[in-house]
Amino acid sequence: MNHTPGVRQAQKQQSRRALLDAGLGLLERQNLSGLGVREVTRAAGMSPAGFYRHFPDLSELGVVLVRESLANLHEMIKAVFAAYGEPERLIDRAVEVIAAHVAEHRAYIRFLARERHGGVREVREAIATEFRRFAEEVAEALALQPAVKGWPAEDLRMLAELYVDRMVSTAAELVEADPADQERIERTVRMQLRLISLGSRHWPDS
Repeated sequence: MNHTPGVRQAQKQQSRRALLDAGLGLLERQNLSGLGVREVTRAAGMSPAGFYRHFPDLSELGVVLVRESLANLHEMIKAVFAAYGEPERLIDRAVEVIAAHVAEHRAYIRFLARERHGGVREVREAIATEFRRFAEEVAEALALQPAVKGWPAEDLRMLAELYVDRMVSTAAELVEADPADQERIERTVRMQLRLISLGSRHWPDS
C-alpha cells in the first residue's frame, strides 16, 4: 500500500509521455491547428477523457513540446560560445552541435519549423520566448569573449540574435535536406557565421 502513490505517479507520467510522443509523431505530418484530441488519444492508446487529465487543451501540449525541443540545445550552444579559442573553431563546433541535434531530434525540429509561424498563438509565443531566451544565453556567453569586451548589452544581444537566427534557420534546412545536401548547407552556414564574426570584429565603438 505504501508504494501505491508512487505507482500512480509513474503511471500518470507514462500516460503523459505517451500523449506527448503521439502528438509529436502526428505533428510530423500536419499542423497543430488541424490536429484533434481524438487523433492524439487514439495514437496514444487512450480515451479522449484521459487527455484532459494531463493537458487542458492541445495548445498546452504544443507548448510543452516547444520546451522539450530546445531543452538540450540551449546549454550545448551556450557552452560552445563560452569556450575560448579561435572564432572559426567555435563556429565549426556550433555547426557540429546543430547538425547532431537535428539528426537526433528530427521530429522536434520539424515541429518547431512548422509551428514557428503556425496558427496556434500560444505555441507561436512559446517558440518566440524560447528563441529570445536562446539569444540571451548566447549573449551571456559571447560577453566572455575578448573580441567583444566592453560592448553595450544591446549590441551583444543583436550579435547573439544574428547567430541564433542563422542556427535556427539552418536546423530547419537540415531536417528536410537530402544527405547529399547536408554538407553544402553546413558549409554555407559556416561561411555565414564567419561573416557575422568578421563583421563583429570591426563593429565601431558606440
